Amino acid sequence: MLCSGWLKGIRASAIAAALFSSWLLPARGAERAEIVAKVAESITAEETRTLVDKLADDSFEGREAGSRGGRAAGNLLMKQFEEFGLSPAGDDGTFFQSFRGTSRNILGLWEGSDPELKQQVIVVGAHYDHVGYGRATNSFGPIGYIHNGADDNASGTAAILEVIDALTQLTERPKRSILFVLWDAEEQGLLGSQHWLSAPTVSRERIVTAINLDMVGRLRDDRLQIYGHRTGKGFRRIMSEANRPAGLTIDFDWKLKADSDHWPFISRSIPTVMFHTGLHGDYHRPSDDPHTVNHEGVARVARVGFLALVALADQPETVPFRDAGRREHAGTKAALEQPVAPQAPRYGLPYRVVAGDPLQFVLTGVTVGSAAERAGFRAGDRLVAFQGQPLTEETSFRLALLGAEGETSFTVERQGVTLPVELKLTPTGPPIRVGITWRSDDAEPGTVIITQVIYGSPAYLAAIKTGDRIYSVNDREFDSSDEFAQLITTEPSPLVLEVERDGKLRTASLAVLPAAAAPVPAP
Repeated sequence: MLCSGWLKGIRASAIAAALFSSWLLPARGAERAEIVAKVAESITAEETRTLVDKLADDSFEGREAGSRGGRAAGNLLMKQFEEFGLSPAGDDGTFFQSFRGTSRNILGLWEGSDPELKQQVIVVGAHYDHVGYGRATNSFGPIGYIHNGADDNASGTAAILEVIDALTQLTERPKRSILFVLWDAEEQGLLGSQHWLSAPTVSRERIVTAINLDMVGRLRDDRLQIYGHRTGKGFRRIMSEANRPAGLTIDFDWKLKADSDHWPFISRSIPTVMFHTGLHGDYHRPSDDPHTVNHEGVARVARVGFLALVALADQPETVPFRDAGRREHAGTKAALEQPVAPQAPRYGLPYRVVAGDPLQFVLTGVTVGSAAERAGFRAGDRLVAFQGQPLTEETSFRLALLGAEGETSFTVERQGVTLPVELKLTPTGPPIRVGITWRSDDAEPGTVIITQVIYGSPAYLAAIKTGDRIYSVNDREFDSSDEFAQLITTEPSPLVLEVERDGKLRTASLAVLPAAAAPVPAP
């Protein structure tokens, strides 16, 4: 959604009048969430296209910091902040913060609604400058031509403007205040954000978290990259919840480099995330023009950003900073998500299924030292019944094996033996109710990370995989690994798990046994 002025006339009538009337009254809980989600839908590809086309026009000559074109773009964007109703948050009651002579950050404050929480501020930023006509030091060529920077970073700037405009549609403002900043001179070494943090126009002590959007105009394969999620406890879950309507695949990237305006905030211990849709062959070339931008992708990313921002602004507590997040890397990720070694078999009866009518379950061996070896099973035995029930298909057989407790009986056909053989054994360990092990991590409170899924178990049948995150059990959240263990042990069947994989949320329903002994999480 867009305001008046140079964007007048393209607002889409995306929200029904009936919903519009509901904005006139304060909302709480589920109603608030529904309204915020509806407002997010008002961010459209048509509107982001208009913004990108305008900002990446040749008339701005590539928006180089401090240049004639860069200052003209800044004046235009300042007017947008003014028309949106943001309060000036720059120098001397203006929207600008000048530095290095002619470079200017653009800052506007959206004050929060809560008398106490509005003293806390979330910074949402994107750089609006680019590299002008390009030089050997900042362009991959050809140089001397206008580099319009449609993706870098007219796309991020457009997304910010759309987020602001969506906020104006909420008569009940978020609780915390939000400082919107369009950074200048990012292309010259993050100079705008560095300058503001060294000379903040809003007290540094008020800043609780930050979001940066840089190059969000080339969404491919529905994949969004988010950097910095490990710098704040709970960031991953917040971003995944915000992604629910968009359904993007989120690459929670662990790399942190001083390559955009998120870095100065992280280096000053402010929890910060950055949205990005990846580099491409037009990066820092004259060919980074508006026709190459995925405008629907910009809108979808902006919707995720809007929902995440409102969640961060409304939640009771701030996101705690994780100093460890600055030092973690892909190796840390691999260690955290490393599957655990399979647990010792309860029976020791590896088998293969031979197609036919009926199916045949033929032992390929017997595990040394197992209950099956002690009970006298042999390789080549064909299992024909379990607990007196003929074996006709594998799924129910696997579930019966996992759920059995105490002495069990098998009917076996053995080569060279005329009559079926009856064998009994007691499996080791308690019955398996769900079929998972997990670990927890301080960066993801209220979450467990799956480290093993036992073949044939209810979790396996529900397509749970190692690396999945679990957020709730039967709509009940948990604070610790022990609480999670208690829930999956005692909650009635079916267990409905909220599962996150690559930023996508789904529910998985598991038909499980009656309450059993609690499984032990992996270390």
